[in-house]
Amino acid sequence: MSLETVVGGAPERRRWLSVLAKAMPRELVEAWEALKERPTFTALRNAETGLVLVRGRMGGTGDAFNVGEMTVTRAAVRLPEGETGVGYVGGRDKRHAELAAAVDAMMQSPTLRERAQEIVEQLARQQQARREAAARKAAATRVDFFTMVRMRSPD
Repeated sequence: MSLETVVGGAPERRRWLSVLAKAMPRELVEAWEALKERPTFTALRNAETGLVLVRGRMGGTGDAFNVGEMTVTRAAVRLPEGETGVGYVGGRDKRHAELAAAVDAMMQSPTLRERAQEIVEQLARQQQARREAAARKAAATRVDFFTMVRMRSPD
C-alpha cells in the first residue's frame, strides 16, 4: 500500500506526514511532552513493525529495480472527537509511529490543528537545520578540479 493510497492524495497532508516520519524520535517525543494539554487517543491499529520493498530508478527515469527491504513501523489512532490519524516511520520505534499518528489526527481536528502545526513546524525547522549542517560539512570538503592547458613553447 502506498502513502498516496493511505492519505488520499492530499499534498498538505503528505507534507506533514513526511515531516513526522523523518523526525528524530526523541524530537517528536519532546515536542509531544511539551504540549500543555495532550489529547487522549485510542489505537485503531496498534503499532506494528514489518518490511517494505524499496524500489528505485536509474536517474529517476529508468526502469524500476528493487533496492532492498526496509523496516517500517505503522500505527493508526482515533481521537475522542473522531479524527483518525496514521503514522508510518522507518525503523522499529513503535512510540514514534504512534505519536506521528496522533499528531496526524490532531492536524485534522479544527480545535487541535494549531497545536499540531506548531509541532510539525518545529520538527521541519530541526530537519532543515540538519540538512544545512550536512551541506556545510560537505561543502567544507569540496575539491574543485580544473584542467590546465599546457602551453607549447615556441621552438
